[in-house]
Amino acid sequence: MNNVSVRHLRAFIEVASCGSFTKAAHNLHLTQSTLTATIKQLEEQAGLKLLDRTTRSVLLTGEGTGFLPVAEKLISDFDTAFSDLQAVATHQRGKIGIAASPSMIGRVLPDIIKNYHQQYPKIGIYLRDDNASGIEQRVLDNDVDFGIGGNHSAQSELNYKPVLNDLYGVVLPHNHPLRKQNIIEWKDICELPQVHLTSDSGTRSQLLKLVESEYLNLNLQGSIIEVSTPAGLAEMVHAGIGISLLPALAASTRAFQHLVFIPLKSPTLNREICIITRKGRALSPAAESLLSMIEQQFKRANLPCHVERIN
Repeated sequence: MNNVSVRHLRAFIEVASCGSFTKAAHNLHLTQSTLTATIKQLEEQAGLKLLDRTTRSVLLTGEGTGFLPVAEKLISDFDTAFSDLQAVATHQRGKIGIAASPSMIGRVLPDIIKNYHQQYPKIGIYLRDDNASGIEQRVLDNDVDFGIGGNHSAQSELNYKPVLNDLYGVVLPHNHPLRKQNIIEWKDICELPQVHLTSDSGTRSQLLKLVESEYLNLNLQGSIIEVSTPAGLAEMVHAGIGISLLPALAASTRAFQHLVFIPLKSPTLNREICIITRKGRALSPAAESLLSMIEQQFKRANLPCHVERIN
């Protein structure tokens, strides 16, 4: 069994470089007897003499000459790899991936990312905006370190930590007859033309579940207009094609600044926003520190209206 360690290789390289056990022992902060024993162990493992000792110097044997560049490369590769690990551990190098909804990326994360990047400028950050199912899948595929989104399908391999509670409401143009109401009931909108996000979105899925469970007279399938992005949805509503139903966070983004958001009731509908991580996967130190910063920011930030933190 091969029991050669980094310690043996460093000792061999130093003796070969110095041509002296005395000088090598001094450089390695070892006693000469300890160094001699270490070289002996290396030669016993190799089954060959690597060094010839004379009264005045230490010379490499033919086998030692051939082994020296190999040992030097092994130590160089090890030192480089270990330095890389230390750089990651001390936030001097690394990359963090986050998957989140467009509203989270556009409304909540920019200030947090800015503050983190100022503290750790050598850490790269990449953001992936996606719908609820896409966020889950990116975390499952290890495409990102963690996600921020709704619990769309309760994947058994994922952890969901609720952090924010997001109230649904109606989005409508400034000239709409319902624009001055403080609260809108579902019965008020059942017959109105509507525009919705596509069926693969978490928003649409949650709306459909509520409509079916509460027997609400709201058409969410069939002859309705669908849009794949919130920004496109905002344009459709602004053009007067129809109203829409969205969580407050999504309706607080820049795309909706010229529209009106009014909370829904009877019944109310909320979306839980969760930190999503993969079970059994440890985050890197950099990802862990960014996630901690995000959670702390959620606890003290001024959130959009109708978005509440979950303690």
